[in-house]
Order: sequence, then structure tokens, then C-alpha cells
Amino acid sequence: MTTAPTVSLSIAEAAEASGLSAYTLRYYEQIGLIAPIDRRSGARRYSDADMRWLEFLVRLRATGMSMRDMQRYAQLLRKGNTAGSLAERQTLLEEHAARLEAGIRAQRETLQYIRKKIGLYEELRVVPKRA
Repeated sequence: MTTAPTVSLSIAEAAEASGLSAYTLRYYEQIGLIAPIDRRSGARRYSDADMRWLEFLVRLRATGMSMRDMQRYAQLLRKGNTAGSLAERQTLLEEHAARLEAGIRAQRETLQYIRKKIGLYEELRVVPKRA
């Protein structure tokens, strides 16, 4: 059985692949969102696991999770799969999902309102008659 080769990306490659800047990657590492990155080669090298974690962080941030909650989640993850850690991570994600669902509902309501306005403009638009 062969295993897939492990990805080892430079910071520039990881930045491009994740959509984050190299500065942001360094910052995330500095504030504890990213575990210390392998530097045995003299420069940061991002593994498959690092890239999967970055993808998750990008999704959390894009959906409005606070940096504080993201940091807390990262701290809990590093504690391992203890009952307390698992329960709190689940709670953080459930609360975030509830906020997302509320936001989606609000956006749907706004979209309906905008569509009604568009309909009013369509009804009011007068097509000039030709003589």
C-alpha cells in the first residue's frame, strides 16, 4: 500500500493556495490560530494538515466567526479530543451555525423585499405608444 506524498508548501505557495496573504499566515501563527509551522528546512513549510486547517479557518472567517472564537477553537483543538474540548468545540460551531442561519434568513427576507420593489418598478414602467 502506498501513501500519497505529503504536501510541503512554502509560505508563498500556501498563501496562494489559501487565498490569505503571507503576512496573514504569519499573523495567524503569531496569535495561535495556526500551530507553529515546520521550519526544519530554514523556512516555513506547510503540510497537508496545515492546509486543511487553513481552509477551515478561511471558511470560519468568511462566515463571520470572530477571531476570538477562532482562537478559542484552535486552543481547544490543541488540547486534544477530551470530553470537555470536544463539547466546547461543538458548542462554538453550533452557536456559529445558528448565527449563520439567522443571517441567511435575514438575507432571504431582504431579497424578497428587493424583488417586490423590482416588481413595482416593472408595473410602473410605461411603454410609450407609437402613433
